[in-house]
Amino acid sequence: MASQLETVSAFVEGAPPGELADVIADIKALTVSSPSLITKLGPAFEKYNEEQFTTVKLPGSSQNVIISSHNSLGDGRYYDIEGSSSFAFDHTTQKASAVQSYVQESSQLDLIKSLLKSLGSHVKEHYSNASYGVYPIEDDSKIAIVVVANKYSPNNFWNGRWRSLYIFSPSQSSLSGSIKVDVHYYEDGNVRLLTTKPVSASISSASASSLVREIAVAEKKYQEEINKGFTNLSEGAFKGLRRQLPITRQKIEWDKIAGYRLGQDIGGGSTRR
Repeated sequence: MASQLETVSAFVEGAPPGELADVIADIKALTVSSPSLITKLGPAFEKYNEEQFTTVKLPGSSQNVIISSHNSLGDGRYYDIEGSSSFAFDHTTQKASAVQSYVQESSQLDLIKSLLKSLGSHVKEHYSNASYGVYPIEDDSKIAIVVVANKYSPNNFWNGRWRSLYIFSPSQSSLSGSIKVDVHYYEDGNVRLLTTKPVSASISSASASSLVREIAVAEKKYQEEINKGFTNLSEGAFKGLRRQLPITRQKIEWDKIAGYRLGQDIGGGSTRR
């Protein structure tokens, strides 16, 4: 049987987009008898923030940077190549501090900077609000490309997140990764969409433009698949959840029923109450 800490950690790791603070508040309310439990959730908060590509504004900056395992320096510090900086990140409060100058060394640095420029144009064209990052990984043998777009509308009871992660291997001329969509709708109910789309492609030219072009094709194709899926769901499965006709197999003529009732009221006829 799972321990209380394991159960609560699962709540944190499964928090919907933009709702981690609400989940923490609920956990505190449910564990009043164990007030120290929150202080033990550090690993769960870290896992959530890194897997969800949480974004944060650095002190004195208006631009979001990404939190992920790919740009982690360890001990709660992360780096941002575009800003040539590193910073401390509090996984519980999701705040950044202690910004320092930092230059990432990499034999792939020219390609990484070109990718950041091309990726920035792609994101600006296709997303209303997104952050992105490019990082050398696995002893500088590969490059991680990260895109995350958040859209929160709590007043309308929904929040959503798009996450893309691509790993480029220069030695194998291959691009692999996944696109994940997470949408939570909770007005008069609780509906959540979680999808994952694997991506794999061979790259003929190891240039930033070629890589971003491949990414754009994959993301457009997946967006079209999602739209098509919703259409099929609406016209297929959802229609099958209710009868096309009442049990009498005859359509109810609502206009006539309203007319009958109106005639009775005008004529002073009796009605059942």
